[in-house]
Amino acid sequence: MTKIAVIKTGGKQYKVKEGDVLKIEKIDKKDGAKIAFDTLLTADTEGKEVNIGKPLVKGKTEGKLLEQGKDKKISVIKYKSKTRYLRNKGHRQNFSKVEITKIA
Repeated sequence: MTKIAVIKTGGKQYKVKEGDVLKIEKIDKKDGAKIAFDTLLTADTEGKEVNIGKPLVKGKTEGKLLEQGKDKKISVIKYKSKTRYLRNKGHRQNFSKVEITKIA
């Protein structure tokens, strides 16, 4: 049976299962560290049992931090026509790559 969970981290929600690798907002831990996430919803593969939390379900989702890094550069532009106003700024978002190891 493959368990599915919805976890919340960095202000976003992710639908995950064991073995998934995902990019999330940066977490201040070292590579290889274990991370515990709050589980919002869990379900099994047949869809017979679905536990929906109000707001959370008991249990935890555990993951392992694989790496830290920076995303691709994006360009942030402010422009106003007819006033000679143009501002161009670049931004690279920090991220953490996490592998989901256990859903309990």
